[in-house]
Amino acid sequence: MDTIRNICVYCGSSPGSDPRFGEAADALGKALARAGIGLVFGGGGDGLMGRVARAALAEGGRVTGIIPKFLVKREHALLAAQDLVIVDDMHQRKQLMFDRADAFIALPGGVGTLEELVEQLTWVQLQRHGKPVLLADIGGFWRPLLALFAHMRNLGFVREGFEVRYLVAEKIDDALPMLAAAARRLASPAA
Repeated sequence: MDTIRNICVYCGSSPGSDPRFGEAADALGKALARAGIGLVFGGGGDGLMGRVARAALAEGGRVTGIIPKFLVKREHALLAAQDLVIVDDMHQRKQLMFDRADAFIALPGGVGTLEELVEQLTWVQLQRHGKPVLLADIGGFWRPLLALFAHMRNLGFVREGFEVRYLVAEKIDDALPMLAAAARRLASPAA
């Protein structure tokens, strides 16, 4: 893979307490649209999820929302998405999000965001895929998780050869260039 056509963004269905989180969601949605990269997201209209999608749509971007039936009302499915896929359960949602994405970005979020992110990191660690995964560390949100990864490594639970591979961007402006560079590295024969 040397070209990223679609990026799956994991993020909160709540806005969080720091206004920088919403600003980052807006900036990411706009950046994706301006770069001609499609957004794949959880399909909800609330919180950061809704903000990233609305920002992409406002800039003329392509948006695919994937939401399970039981969350359509609870998370106010974003009907404005060009492609809103309603699935039976969370497993189908996550599989479709994976299938339609060339890379992943995790904005701040709750337990669901963490679970989605960690699943992708595990799959990379186990060499089930090589799609780049980036943590958007807005306001240091992901630092406790990064410290936990270091703690796991230091105590021998992340063995040599099974490193957790991810990118970290503290600013949204750095996210897409970092993912593009990672995709180029993965496509090169020396990768």
